[in-house]
Amino acid sequence: MAKRTTKTSPIPEMTPETQSVATPAAELAPTTYSRFTEFDIYLFRAGKHTRLYDKLGAHVVEFNGVVGTYFAVWAPSARYVSVIGNFNGWNKGSHPLNVRWDSSGIWEGFIPHIGRGEVYKYAITHDSGRELEKGDPYALWWEIPPKTASVVWDTWYEWKDDYWMRNRGRFNSLNKPMSVYEIHLNSWRRDPADPTRQLSYGEIADALVPYVKEMGFTHVEFMPVMEHPYDPSWGYQITGYFAPTSRFGTPQDFMQLIERLHQENIGVFLDWVPSHFPGDAHGLYEFDGSHLYEHPDLRKGYHPDWKSYIFNYSRNEVRSFLLSNALFWLDRFHADGLRVDAVASMLYLDYSRNHGEWEPNIFGGRENLEAISLFKELNEAVYREYPEAQTIAEESTAFPGVTRPTYAGGLGFGMKWMMGWMNDTLRYFQRDAFYRRWHQDELTFSTVYAFSENFMLPFSHDEVVYGKKSLISKMPGDEWQRFANLRLLYAYMFTHPGTKLLFMGSEFGQTSEWKFEGSLDWHLLDYAPHQGMSECLKALNKLYRSEPALYEQSFVAEGFEWIDTMDRENSILVYARKGTRTKEQVIIVLNMTPIPRTDYRVGVPVPGTWVELFNSDDRAFFGSGLLNGEPLVSTPDTWHGRPQSILVTIPPLGAVVLKVQNN
Repeated sequence: MAKRTTKTSPIPEMTPETQSVATPAAELAPTTYSRFTEFDIYLFRAGKHTRLYDKLGAHVVEFNGVVGTYFAVWAPSARYVSVIGNFNGWNKGSHPLNVRWDSSGIWEGFIPHIGRGEVYKYAITHDSGRELEKGDPYALWWEIPPKTASVVWDTWYEWKDDYWMRNRGRFNSLNKPMSVYEIHLNSWRRDPADPTRQLSYGEIADALVPYVKEMGFTHVEFMPVMEHPYDPSWGYQITGYFAPTSRFGTPQDFMQLIERLHQENIGVFLDWVPSHFPGDAHGLYEFDGSHLYEHPDLRKGYHPDWKSYIFNYSRNEVRSFLLSNALFWLDRFHADGLRVDAVASMLYLDYSRNHGEWEPNIFGGRENLEAISLFKELNEAVYREYPEAQTIAEESTAFPGVTRPTYAGGLGFGMKWMMGWMNDTLRYFQRDAFYRRWHQDELTFSTVYAFSENFMLPFSHDEVVYGKKSLISKMPGDEWQRFANLRLLYAYMFTHPGTKLLFMGSEFGQTSEWKFEGSLDWHLLDYAPHQGMSECLKALNKLYRSEPALYEQSFVAEGFEWIDTMDRENSILVYARKGTRTKEQVIIVLNMTPIPRTDYRVGVPVPGTWVELFNSDDRAFFGSGLLNGEPLVSTPDTWHGRPQSILVTIPPLGAVVLKVQNN
């Protein structure tokens, strides 16, 4: 269980009178107060501090009988730092902070009568005389964009998710089903009466929680909720790493959204972006006038793809910032895991760079040794403090050991996105059925490496933007065939080894590409094909969660067996998934053509009566209804190298899942 379920003591809210700009300056002057111990400073400078959010930033406290706010900011290249805000008319000369004596570069001070809800920034003068106004890197809340000031706030919350937190180890384990619904909060659903109005965290919870439960997903993954200035970045260009975006409400409102998901036994993963940050004037870039958070060498410090800046992973204080930020979301917001964005871009010095635009490491290689060591330290810290949590790497290369323990030389992640499987699968399914017979290896190849890592199978937002079309629009054929193909694809996905991730809208066959500035096309559910797709996803989630063979051994070869890959002429694949017990196994038969197959003989691993658990051609799914209605009794006819076999009806562009009833 996570170590800190009760956060901080609630602080009395400041009244408008106590925050008045008319308060005499002498009463507001920063006084001597510090939250830092010498050990804190040691850990911070060593790159080992994982709780900096308890120290740096703005904290409402009581000091000498007076309620006020303690401010602390790291700005080692500054010669002057002050706090500015409405309380002092944004006068940078009114409330200077004191630089610590220990050469840590931390400026701090307690300002009485400043409390929760006060907006502020830091006025910073660099040694060169350059003047800047910056938001607080550790702010817990920010003004609603396009405004850019930080807001004094706290993370006090009376959590009511004790059952989940006590038991999430058995929901979040790698030998349990994990079906993840990826969500962009701004565009999942808008106000039906006013599509331009974004819903609040509470309104999102009212709609999202019952929907996810009904659909049968076990987890949600929120695309970055951290504060960001630019909507088209989808949240991946972050300025407020310690604050959920104010677009939808307060930090406590976001906590309630997570709590309500937990109360329905639904886990929450958050996208986390340690790979880059934007150059907005109020953000981390040149924070104190120097290259403080970003690497000063543009070959390591600037990302050409995203026109943003890369953290200096070799600077210990920056490592403490990132480690603290990762644990912050697990601690204060009860997140169940972090999906780490753009891992490949961090692992390689030559990522998206031409010859001469990067510098090899000290051994002459292309690996970013500092980033690699950071990942190892990150995962060790997460699994030490929150062993029931998961870290998931979005990593698209063949870098070895991403999900292997650090003690065995790996990076220590819990899971890794299986990008090769995703690319091969989509390439195959976009082919006309006639040509699939020559490309069967695009589906079978994945099992050559499927157990080299703990893989998650992703159909994410990246596959439905920038002209790539929606998943249903990628499918060939007429309308019926497109929907049959997509149901078949999902059946293949849910029966393939690995955990699952599906981007919002794909579950009902969203026809248009994802648009971040508007709602999903929920009206499509008024039409039979989309209703059927939704029902198919519900059934697949139910099948996945109810059959141990589909999740108990997702990451080991013992959980999978090919029965037949050689029927290329008919484009049929047959395989078995196995649980830890002999009787817990299922057979999957996939027909990749629009031609139905009757009395198709399939070798089975054990004799007995086999029943159909799932058929993607069910009429409830907008299929044609070609089912195996009666149990299939095996006979001693050797087939596929097995002494017993059954005769199966395989629908057009269909998937059949079978299980032995007695053995």
